[in-house]
Amino acid sequence: MKQPLEGIKVLDLSRVLAGPLGSMQLADLGAEVIRVEAPGGKDDIRHWWPFVKEESTYYLSANRNKKSMTINLKQEEGKDLFKKMTAQADVVIENFKTGTLDRLGLGFDKLKQQKEDIILCSVTGYGQTGPYKHLPGYDPVIQAVGGLMDITGNPEGEATRVGTPVVDIMTSHYVAISVLAALRKRDLTGEGEHIDLSLLDIQVASLGNISSSYLLKGHVSERMGNAHGNITPYETFHCADKPIMVAAGNDRMFYQLAEVMGHPEWKEEVRFKTNANRIENRQELRGLLEKEFLKRGADEWEQQLSSRNIPCGPVNNVQQVFDHPQVKARDMVEVNDHPKLGKVRTVRNPIKFKHTNISARSHPPMLGEHTADLLKEFGLSEEEVAELKNKGSI
Repeated sequence: MKQPLEGIKVLDLSRVLAGPLGSMQLADLGAEVIRVEAPGGKDDIRHWWPFVKEESTYYLSANRNKKSMTINLKQEEGKDLFKKMTAQADVVIENFKTGTLDRLGLGFDKLKQQKEDIILCSVTGYGQTGPYKHLPGYDPVIQAVGGLMDITGNPEGEATRVGTPVVDIMTSHYVAISVLAALRKRDLTGEGEHIDLSLLDIQVASLGNISSSYLLKGHVSERMGNAHGNITPYETFHCADKPIMVAAGNDRMFYQLAEVMGHPEWKEEVRFKTNANRIENRQELRGLLEKEFLKRGADEWEQQLSSRNIPCGPVNNVQQVFDHPQVKARDMVEVNDHPKLGKVRTVRNPIKFKHTNISARSHPPMLGEHTADLLKEFGLSEEEVAELKNKGSI
């Protein structure tokens, strides 16, 4: 079956998460993605706990459908080899600190000498320009600097990091989107492109209504815990067994909620009749709702509220997520063969085409697993591969 990006070759120099997750999106869509790492391995993600037979589960989460080779880019032979590979590639992805690729003699202008229409995607914490461009930027730091932590957590508590590396994950989507756009531009104009992605830029762009409220109204949002600053009830409530999230996003939903709660009179009360009224009387309404939710379990409330089309759901842990009937029905887990680990379960790519199967075709590669085979594909003989290995170039 033809894949959307079949025939596209990507050289992936990126490490850790934002870049590798982005290149995995491209690999899932059919691109040939080749991880290029230093001999011995310098990607921290390979060493992050927990492990399965010395293989990092963190690494396994971001590198399916790729090949792996090792090249020493600090040696001239290694640089020459990478340039030769670039001549046959479509895209290069990197997330070194700003200026590193230029210092290696592999910046955009140099790569264009190998292939005029090459696409280079550079991912950094703060971007290729500006006073912070040389600083490293890890996800939790960007969450702090970019305003996300300040609006996350309980009002009386401290600013809180989101539990997943959400900035890296959002950035990985922009990696895929921008590369796809650059490939389309190349097809239309024949021109290559240097993409400059900054984790901070992406975090700022992802503040959504929080940034709009400030830019248009001067409103500085404060932490609301699990509540919403502009809508209520739109938050978690404790039930008899566990919490439930309820998102009654308009007046109609609130009226239905009042019916399910056994208090249809709330619909007619001035203090609760519109969202603006409910915001003014937020704490009073929450107190009334809390008393009712504690009378039953979260699953029972979910059934009753969902029957009235009120968005809601229990707060699940990760085990409960993968036991969820909808997650199972959507086939969000797939199994692959791994040369060391046997059968490996991974999360399926959430893109579902009607006529194209997007799935894991190969396991996350072990370090340098495909070096020799790939170099032969790029035109090197067995003798040349052996010589490069003896020199420590691969």
